[in-house]
Amino acid sequence: MRRAMSPEPTDWRLLSFDLDGTLVDTAAEIAEAANRALESHGIERRPVDDIVVLIGAGTRELMLKLLARCFVERPELVERTRLEAVLDSLDQHYADTTGTCALPYPGCIETLGRLKAAGMRLACVTNKEIRHARRVLDATGLAECFDLVIGGDSLPEKKPHASVLQHVMQSLGVGAEQTAHLGDSATDVAAARNAGVAAWAVPYGYNAGRPIGESRPDRIFDNLPEVAAHVLEARRRAA
Repeated sequence: MRRAMSPEPTDWRLLSFDLDGTLVDTAAEIAEAANRALESHGIERRPVDDIVVLIGAGTRELMLKLLARCFVERPELVERTRLEAVLDSLDQHYADTTGTCALPYPGCIETLGRLKAAGMRLACVTNKEIRHARRVLDATGLAECFDLVIGGDSLPEKKPHASVLQHVMQSLGVGAEQTAHLGDSATDVAAARNAGVAAWAVPYGYNAGRPIGESRPDRIFDNLPEVAAHVLEARRRAA
């Protein structure tokens, strides 16, 4: 665990977690769905790495950015490609691949279990569409861990808008001073900052290939078990 960037409270009551790249490795199934969508419209598959760097804003935004790259390389595709048709294809293919090879990161289930047993309120806040998010959570056995799950289409706005985590806090009855959000990307750090909660991060995941330290989160945890250890020790000292 890296040193905190700023002082922290000790009486944590609510932790919000990003999903993709934070709790669960979903890169392979997202990339496969995107490539199937491209192929179904006569566009060549892309390397997995080209797709992984686009993860974080939801599947619709991912595909739009991916298509933009394809159009730059092959301008003739613009005239014969219907954006909405490709997006519809992605939704259909992702329904087939979601949860098929998603893997919780080491210590994920144990971490959430320890926190829940200690009385922490837990939320999963992702920009993935809620129907896909729930399928990933069900497939990985994480669904029962959370008091609240928010997808990218659950509210009028999505991360990093302040209203998202504010909605979580209001729904679960916890103030900003007792809340932290853990994610893997600059979007998650900004979401926490905008809502006035502690911005925590993990150094793995899908941050467009950039080190998460560049976003200056309040604290970086090397792995998920460190999160539980930190929170529970802080609560023990506060007791």
